Amino acid sequence: MKLENIIATRKAKTIYREGNQTVKIYDEDSKVDVLSQALTHALIEETGIKVPKMLDVTTKEGKMTIIYEYIVGETLDVLMERYPEKEDEYLDMFLKLQMSIHEKRAPGLKKLRDKMRAKISISSLSDTVKYDLHVRLTSMPKHEKICHGDFNPSNIVITESGEAYVIDWAHATQGNASADVARTYLLFCLDGKEALAEKYLNLFCEKSGTTRAYVQKWLPIVAASQSVKNIPKEAELLHKWIDVVEFE
Repeated sequence: MKLENIIATRKAKTIYREGNQTVKIYDEDSKVDVLSQALTHALIEETGIKVPKMLDVTTKEGKMTIIYEYIVGETLDVLMERYPEKEDEYLDMFLKLQMSIHEKRAPGLKKLRDKMRAKISISSLSDTVKYDLHVRLTSMPKHEKICHGDFNPSNIVITESGEAYVIDWAHATQGNASADVARTYLLFCLDGKEALAEKYLNLFCEKSGTTRAYVQKWLPIVAASQSVKNIPKEAELLHKWIDVVEFE
């Protein structure tokens, strides 16, 4: 297989399209990390959620590789940019899709609580703030809902027939759906789309009967988790949310 058609490049991996396949080649990830991602995707496939089928886990040029079927379509973020007049329609579709995922269960997935606890522990935050975040995390209700972990419009592919496929399940866990919603809200804000973030959160609260305050209690936790990526342009906004813990 001659790999030339690059779809995207990410930290430690490059993603190619070859015919009807998506080929994800990892540069540095260990076998354990890559096989863990493959297992996560397989667990999600078994739930019936529309995702690209995983076709193979192999090596290419000595690098760990996962091969998926390629889904022909446009990502939802592209459609939202192209047809701004349809923002409400697309946002409603986006949220319904996320809520349908939250209805599913996959007992083999990692627990969101464990992942968040580990991220808080390795963050550069002060010991006092870490302690407060751990206390907050422990106090949050324990659920077992599937959480995508990076649910944003760029990870939704809409086919010509209107079917929606969800991609990039590397961060998926089982846990509290409001944590997943808080992370999506965070991602919108970090992308400079505060108005869309507010509209999204209000719509989720309306459709799910969840209070806004309940989702907001997760914001310092997901912000702390995001902070370990050490992206300078995100630091100010993330710390503004993390600092909420100290004033409550």
